[in-house]
Amino acid sequence: MRACSRLIIGLSLVLVSATALSEQIFSSDKAKFRLETVAQNLEHPWSLAFLPDGSQLVTEREGRLRHIKDGKLQEQAITGLPDLVVSGQGGLLDVILHPEFEDNRILFLSYAHKISRDGMTTRVARAKMEGNRLSDVEVIFEALPRGTTGRHFAGRMEFDRVGNLYVAVGDRGEMDRAQATDDDAGGVHRLTIEGEPATGNPFTDDSSVNDTFFTYGNRNIQGMTIHPETGEIWSHEHGPRGGDEINIIRAGNNYGWPDVTYGIDYSGIPITDKTTMEGVTEPLHYWDPSIAPSGMAFYTGDLFPEWRGDLFVGALKMRKLVRLSIENEEVKEEEDLLENLGERIRDVRMGPDGALWLLTDQSSGKVYRVVPAD
Repeated sequence: MRACSRLIIGLSLVLVSATALSEQIFSSDKAKFRLETVAQNLEHPWSLAFLPDGSQLVTEREGRLRHIKDGKLQEQAITGLPDLVVSGQGGLLDVILHPEFEDNRILFLSYAHKISRDGMTTRVARAKMEGNRLSDVEVIFEALPRGTTGRHFAGRMEFDRVGNLYVAVGDRGEMDRAQATDDDAGGVHRLTIEGEPATGNPFTDDSSVNDTFFTYGNRNIQGMTIHPETGEIWSHEHGPRGGDEINIIRAGNNYGWPDVTYGIDYSGIPITDKTTMEGVTEPLHYWDPSIAPSGMAFYTGDLFPEWRGDLFVGALKMRKLVRLSIENEEVKEEEDLLENLGERIRDVRMGPDGALWLLTDQSSGKVYRVVPAD
């Protein structure tokens, strides 16, 4: 009887908490909004994708792909995932749909993979979604050589307007690898949907650089999105202690890590005395101290016309959502939102319903919709 009473009380508290959140009004300089809880009890959710039927896919870093249908998290996870490892920062990472998913049902997953004798790496697999299972799973990209650490897998992906797939690979916690262009770590790779180097990649005529490289000198990208007007790919990446960056990903650019940075080592020792140098692309924006950015999206919907064109970035360490107003590739305004929520924001997505969608990174993570207060 006591156990039953405790269960009833616990459920009541959850319901009260969810109701209180839905009624809480948050304010920005431009708009008032509230959060709707779409799903909860997800284990470290990492990425969100919207299916044509209005439902959603969510990856859990612990190795599960979940389906939210009609506003309800389906109990059974989607089966048929590729072989992956959950270790450190690694696990099941990003999910992105083929541009013609409605016709071909193809999606792409990034994840950590391990071979005992060689260590771990970032992989990308292509698969076909059939009901509640994946079929025809094929690995189309594997970052080599592998590493022994459980850090900096990156894994964010984005498609450009002509169907090329951009894949971020972190430096794997071994900083010098980001400047080694015969090493897949520490850069952005541009691929065809079959995993081949995309036509026009900047280094295909240079035998010292791997053909899939589009950029290098990137530390650990965990946010990537396409600009709604220019079609260029934007990203942000983690610095060490300070030096988180927003960059526009342009062909052949070296973004400098670790030769230049606005951050210092976690020990407090400087990594370099340079914040800029010839041949290195400077960030469009940086944070010092670090906010630990993750997830990013331009707002393009109609629910918040005041926000249209603004860039939204989640923050893990600082537990907030950042709104940036940008003109001509210059940040004109920066505003911190949801600081009182106290949750690590892992992913930020622009939903087809006009709402911003957020994932929180915790053992009982949530999916939120940001909607107008009224």
